[in-house]
Amino acid sequence: MGKDEINAFLGSGTVYHGKLTFQGAVRIDGKFTGEVVSEGALIVGKDAVIEGTLDVGELVLSGSFSGETRASRRVTIHRTGAFLGQLRTAALVVEEGAVIDGQISMKNDPADAVDGERG
Repeated sequence: MGKDEINAFLGSGTVYHGKLTFQGAVRIDGKFTGEVVSEGALIVGKDAVIEGTLDVGELVLSGSFSGETRASRRVTIHRTGAFLGQLRTAALVVEEGAVIDGQISMKNDPADAVDGERG
């Protein structure tokens, strides 16, 4: 059992509303509306549609997300991914072709944690 093993899978026909908490990795290919809380990895398939609040260790986005995300380790947005909303993460990887529309905050060092926007 490796650390990248997927513990749960919500398939493409799945529609889920509510709060999801887990350890390890979870993959969503369906529609999810609500809150996800985990120190693990959330993998969002290319046909998935997620709306809500994510507080995860890692987000791998190939589908569509709208809402607010905090990822303590990293966010990867693949070329088929679309992110709309607020993103706070330590590391961000974006493939060419990905869509991001919103606010991004990357704070690796607490001394950099100054609120405000650049003009």
